[in-house]
Amino acid sequence: MIPVVEPNSNAREPGKSPWKRRAFRGGIVLFACVLAAGGWATWMAAASEAIPPKRPADPVTASVIAQAAFIRKPVGRPAIATGVLDEKGNPISVGCATCHTTKPANNDARLGVPLANFHQGLIGKHGSLSCTSCHNPAEGYGSLRLADGKSVPYSEVMTLCAQCHGPQFRDYQHGAHGGMTGHWDLTKGGRVRNNCVDCHDPHAPKYPTVLPARGPNDRFQAGGGHE
Repeated sequence: MIPVVEPNSNAREPGKSPWKRRAFRGGIVLFACVLAAGGWATWMAAASEAIPPKRPADPVTASVIAQAAFIRKPVGRPAIATGVLDEKGNPISVGCATCHTTKPANNDARLGVPLANFHQGLIGKHGSLSCTSCHNPAEGYGSLRLADGKSVPYSEVMTLCAQCHGPQFRDYQHGAHGGMTGHWDLTKGGRVRNNCVDCHDPHAPKYPTVLPARGPNDRFQAGGGHE
């Protein structure tokens, strides 16, 4: 009886070695990868051409918008009214440094405590702050002093206020606090915002209590409207 020999897939084919077969299969895989990469690159190029390029911001428009929002600031150095008028009827004021540079600052002077020498009529209701908590004695009260000792001009008074009144300053930055006139959309017009001291007395910042005004009269009700 003649034995039957099954074909062996692992048997070496005449004229072909195993490393040649592996090289052949690897070449096929590499060729397929190259085709796939080429197709991906072609698709990405087509997609990038289909999407319009992002238009850069117009620098002129951006500059106009930046200049359209204006925050009012105190002008000039601080001064107090003397109650005296000049020859033209204009009020005369005296700068703080005129007196405060002639004698050392009183670090014990605090708001709410009657002052003995100056500003006897000043009524302060701003916590237990002393005068030098906000005013810079090194410059004759001619500037403000932050909590870290840094000096800032009176025009930057909001920087001083924001140290303690963080929630109010946050709301101010988002437009929910502080008076404003103008446009919300700055592309349609300008905007003017008030400064802290435009509405609040820095020595007694609590806003005075007011009553709401009466609503408009209804001419269809008794006693309403014009006769």
